[in-house]
Amino acid sequence: MALRRLHSASPARRLPRFPWDRMAPYRERAAAHPGGLVDLTVGAPVDEVPAAIRRALDAASAAPGYPTVAGPPELRGAMRSWLHRHTGVGEDVAVLPTVGSKELVANLPFQLGIGPGEIVAYPEIAYPTYEIGAILAKAEALPVADPREAAGSRLRLVWINYPTNPTGETASVDHLRELVRWARESGVVLASDECYLTLGWDEERPPVSVLDPRVNDGDLTGLLAAHSLSKRSNLAGYRSAFLAGDPALIADLLELRRHAGFMVPWAVQQATIAALHDESHAIEQRARYERRRTVLRGAVEAAGFRVDHSEAGLYLWATRGEDCWTTVEALAERGILAAAGEFYGAKGGRHVRLSLTATDEAIADAADRLA
Repeated sequence: MALRRLHSASPARRLPRFPWDRMAPYRERAAAHPGGLVDLTVGAPVDEVPAAIRRALDAASAAPGYPTVAGPPELRGAMRSWLHRHTGVGEDVAVLPTVGSKELVANLPFQLGIGPGEIVAYPEIAYPTYEIGAILAKAEALPVADPREAAGSRLRLVWINYPTNPTGETASVDHLRELVRWARESGVVLASDECYLTLGWDEERPPVSVLDPRVNDGDLTGLLAAHSLSKRSNLAGYRSAFLAGDPALIADLLELRRHAGFMVPWAVQQATIAALHDESHAIEQRARYERRRTVLRGAVEAAGFRVDHSEAGLYLWATRGEDCWTTVEALAERGILAAAGEFYGAKGGRHVRLSLTATDEAIADAADRLA
């Protein structure tokens, strides 16, 4: 009886159905296409891990001891140097390695001490893990079109995501300045998911970090920014990411994560140092994605889709003005698997997300099928 009560109280019982499970019948249909399946759903990198990163991983693979949660000074220095180059933030910014960015998003509300009766707000069209993090903390998950709609004494954490997954939207310096000002006046933590920061395609609307001094006037109080090497360096399998921002918040998170054992493996820490100090491979990878984007977007639009936003990131946010599952089914008939926009919130119900993280050959094949 006690075990049954424990099982019924499991946090897993509070979670929504894992969204990708709903794709199974469409995956089967697409795989039955004579040319096989072209999977444009999950944004998983398909290109090789650069040789210099692999060498760093291999050289560190014999270490038998425990790594530290904070990482060695060389790792923290590499993170700060990269942030300074890409966001303009001072090189004294507080940083913290994380075991990929998804675990950070899912655990941050709890690790910030947020709990029942309090609110975590996030974009109404968004990566699903923001909601999951609130649920795991037993807090209220609140999707909003604008974070300022969530103002109130119960609000503790606001997630923003620019460039946005799935829509590819970016935010201007002025818009981010307003959000920072509002968050500080409201006494809430503003957490910015910036995993696609270096993948902007529109020169008139470049991605901007919340760490940028133009946004925060050099004051990081109440601000956190999440960054990942999964797409930049093809390190999704390494689970290499980091958090940066408010020194007081980072210090509290470090202490909690030390007790809980959130350690990035030593060899991955060394590989991350190599990745962050090398821009050449990231420039090459970005060029690959830009070529694939040009091919796929042209084919999608020629096939009668409208592509909304998508000025940054690794996805096309496309619609034919119909229910997203109708579009998913039509694409599956051509052997193309797209992610249903509904996965990212009710407001996404008439769009599909098409990923650029497929090989050149697969993208070309998808373009031919759309034609």
